[in-house]
Amino acid sequence: MDEQTRLEIEAAAWRKLVKHFQKRTDVQNIDLMNLAGFCRNCMSKWYAGAASEQGAALDYEQARELIYGMPYTEFKDRYQLEATAEQLASYNAIRPEQKTE
Repeated sequence: MDEQTRLEIEAAAWRKLVKHFQKRTDVQNIDLMNLAGFCRNCMSKWYAGAASEQGAALDYEQARELIYGMPYTEFKDRYQLEATAEQLASYNAIRPEQKTE
């Protein structure tokens, strides 16, 4: 497979993942963190970081809006629930000591 085809396939897979998380508003970020070790906010950081590496002007809040499909504050108000004690305990038990790359 040539490099351009690989990049196009990866980009298409990324877009499907983002769309999936935009549709699955019932899936809480803390559950994603507990199960997979990343969440929508991590994806936003990765996106903003990749934009920066390419010299594109895109800050974290702009990246969040692209990932969430709406401003983060709107998503949070509409869909994000308060984390339960169990969710927080799980998160704190597995929380990585270093920054997610």
